Amino acid sequence: MRLLLNRAKRVATSATLFAALAWLTFEWADRSFPPPLPARLDVSNEVLDRNGELLRAFSTLDGRWRLNTTTSDVDPKLTAMLIAYEDKRFWTHSGIDPLALSRAAIQFVTNGRIVSGGSTLSMQVARLIEPRQSRTMWAKARQLFRAMQIERRLSKEEILNRYLTLAPYGGNIESVRAASLAYFGKEPKRLTVSQAALLVALPQLPEKRRPDRNPQNARAARDRVLARMVSAGAIDQQEANMAAHDELPRVRLAMPFLAPHTSQTAIRNHPSAASRQLTIDRSVQQNLENVAREAARKLGPRLSVAMVMADASNGEILAEVGSADFFDSTRFGWIDMTKVVRSPGSTLKPFIFGLGFEQGLIAQETVIEDRPADFSGYRPRNFDMAYQGDVTIRQALQLSLNVPSVKLLDAVGPARLISRFQQSGVKAVLPRNEPPGLAIALGGVGMTLCDLVQLYTALANGGTARALHNGTEKDTPQSPAQYLLDRKANWQVADILSGVLPPQGARRSIAYKTGTSYGYRDAWSVGFDGKHVLGVWVGRADGQPVPGISGYVSAAPILFEAFERSGLSPVSIAPAPTGALRQTIEQLPVTLRRFGVDGGLTTTGVSEPAPRIVFPPDGARIAIGEQPDEAMPIVLKLHGGRAPFRWLANGEPVAEPDLRRNTSWQPDGPGYSTLTVIDAAGRAASVRIFVDQ
Repeated sequence: MRLLLNRAKRVATSATLFAALAWLTFEWADRSFPPPLPARLDVSNEVLDRNGELLRAFSTLDGRWRLNTTTSDVDPKLTAMLIAYEDKRFWTHSGIDPLALSRAAIQFVTNGRIVSGGSTLSMQVARLIEPRQSRTMWAKARQLFRAMQIERRLSKEEILNRYLTLAPYGGNIESVRAASLAYFGKEPKRLTVSQAALLVALPQLPEKRRPDRNPQNARAARDRVLARMVSAGAIDQQEANMAAHDELPRVRLAMPFLAPHTSQTAIRNHPSAASRQLTIDRSVQQNLENVAREAARKLGPRLSVAMVMADASNGEILAEVGSADFFDSTRFGWIDMTKVVRSPGSTLKPFIFGLGFEQGLIAQETVIEDRPADFSGYRPRNFDMAYQGDVTIRQALQLSLNVPSVKLLDAVGPARLISRFQQSGVKAVLPRNEPPGLAIALGGVGMTLCDLVQLYTALANGGTARALHNGTEKDTPQSPAQYLLDRKANWQVADILSGVLPPQGARRSIAYKTGTSYGYRDAWSVGFDGKHVLGVWVGRADGQPVPGISGYVSAAPILFEAFERSGLSPVSIAPAPTGALRQTIEQLPVTLRRFGVDGGLTTTGVSEPAPRIVFPPDGARIAIGEQPDEAMPIVLKLHGGRAPFRWLANGEPVAEPDLRRNTSWQPDGPGYSTLTVIDAAGRAASVRIFVDQ
């Protein structure tokens, strides 16, 4: 008996020493040969929309579609099927399942072939991170060792995520997300039972089971998964039978390819980011790209279409279409026409009229002449070469008449207009070494489509422009809202534009303006409602003339179609602010009934210099005191001009017309104010100041 006890002790001691030696050997090997588990996998760069939906993915350097995938990205039924089919004791083992290995070995000995594998998901992750070159015992042992190492370093959730990201699905498709997009055209968040079963079955033999090439093998593999799920109690037989009758995908779909120009910019500006989220709305983007593609086909060869839609309240770009078709070489589709400087034609006229309203020079029913005129050798002509004679300001803007627009720009000053553009964050490109001139009214300045839409955000936003941004910017802080027009003047312009005749067949009500650049190179249309602004450009990317195109005929129908199909709900334009009126000509003061005439005196033959406000100077900051009853009035002084003079503060008369060249004004509170003086010849001068307490 004692002999047996001693032998048992020696065996136990040997076993303990062997176990300790094995443990020490494993610890040494684990530290000396760690598994290749980088903190960040080499995955495809992704560009996401504002809601996290995929706009575009970029293949990895080795040409793989490998989208980062986590358990939160997939339907829970797929995860449940995967564990039940591949590794039912996944949550309890430490990388190796002895029961599964024993079962596989017995089946191999009994049947003389591999009936089922004993690999755990951890072992499969080991094989995916270190693909084996041969099916040898040493390779299998290495895989077992790696599986235990992986279990020591990653949580079960992280192991699942690695498998979902690295699993192969045929061709250059890896990851469950890429497979779901390629075979079903959707993210794997809401899969049918049949779709989930197919995605579970494919990674074992991805090439032989590809549904687009080997549908019979794919169907058989899917049905085996369904049968296993029934035996495991994951689904019932009726559900499995219904899933087995579902059709398999017959073709492999392309990866999402929306907003290609913007997506490239996002990745170029943030190359180290695995994903980049934009302000673009995927649904709106897709709808507008479809509109642009269809419109380009109708317009003819070589013509392209670009569009930008933005939220006027915050400047976020909801859709950005750089060309009609990114891959169409005849249309130079790879060029992003939303960023190319072109002549904007007549689309800047609303801002000229806005300054006229702001400075108190005009009202909607003010009469202005549309007749041939000479501005020191500059003789503008209308688009149709005809003249309307006497028209109202409202008609002049709605008909986009050139001569009245140039007259008004001459009165408000081209430099002031350009200054307002710069103040609102838009830098217009002028001819080299030339000051701002009257040709700006007809498009004699360079501007991009994004610039134009940014200016029009002011018309939809009470006169305050918002800097456009789409999430691609390197510096995330955005510019604050910038003043462009006084609220009342802004409303007058928006009210006029909302009455412009829409193209035939248009169903949506928006305010809009069109423009055609010199030489028929560019056709424009920009429209807005109470929240959204959409700009459309039509032309050739190489800048060649296109006889016959125009803003109204070529771009406006696309504008209305895009607004209608955008999927965005219409928003009414804001009502008139306090003090903004649309008066009849009889209700207007005499000086506002006809532009350029005051008291029967016309501007012809005026010898006096134009009026100029000398105090307060433009941009001044003036303190008036904290208590309203203690506030001192501000003295207003001018030089030049012909008496009598009419002073306006924020478009409201300060006093009755006066022969003197100074008066006083009592501000009604702190904030920005625009002061304007108009002389008897109808000439005006303005300054903008800030009143402080």
